[in-house]
Amino acid sequence: MKLFLFDFDGVLVESLEIYEKIVSLCLQKINKPLTRGREEFLELFNGNFYESLTKRGVDLKEFMEVSGGLLAHVDYKEMQPVTAMIAVVEQLQRNNILLVISSNDSQTISVALEQFQFNGFFQEVLGSDFLFSKKDKMLYATKKYQIAPEDIYYIGDTTGDIVEGRAAGVKTVGVTWGWHSRDKMAQAQPDYLVNEPQELLQLNQ
Repeated sequence: MKLFLFDFDGVLVESLEIYEKIVSLCLQKINKPLTRGREEFLELFNGNFYESLTKRGVDLKEFMEVSGGLLAHVDYKEMQPVTAMIAVVEQLQRNNILLVISSNDSQTISVALEQFQFNGFFQEVLGSDFLFSKKDKMLYATKKYQIAPEDIYYIGDTTGDIVEGRAAGVKTVGVTWGWHSRDKMAQAQPDYLVNEPQELLQLNQ
């Protein structure tokens, strides 16, 4: 049995535009606006998202209060599932444990999983309301499920995902259909770099 830890945005769903808009609005409301558009937004995910905000002088409590109000009104029509991932996740969960580990909030993720036919495939959703650090979430999952680190895979789409997975001592899997480009993901040197969802099934062999 293996433990597969999935990032949400960019891996399971296509949501870049809506979350760029939400984060940008939040930062505007607390007078810490982004000034360079998408490039600057994506730079927030070079490492841990919340640590990146803190480095910009953002008060995380204030940010979370503002973002909570906006997330409550997310229009799921602005998201799309990564369709090929539905069958991949369904197959992986048959003999393994699957979790979602994300910077997004758990309620938003859970509703979207149900909306996009992923519901029931994941044992837990560990979002920003659990811990801010993805590394700490991975360490929590490692301890709780008692799976050897060599059988734990974190699947993410940003260089920050790879950095945090490596820090947690798990295998890192970079996907190239998400928020960061293939070249940028390759530079992060994940243990595995995959171009198509079906390639993830090879990890289960």
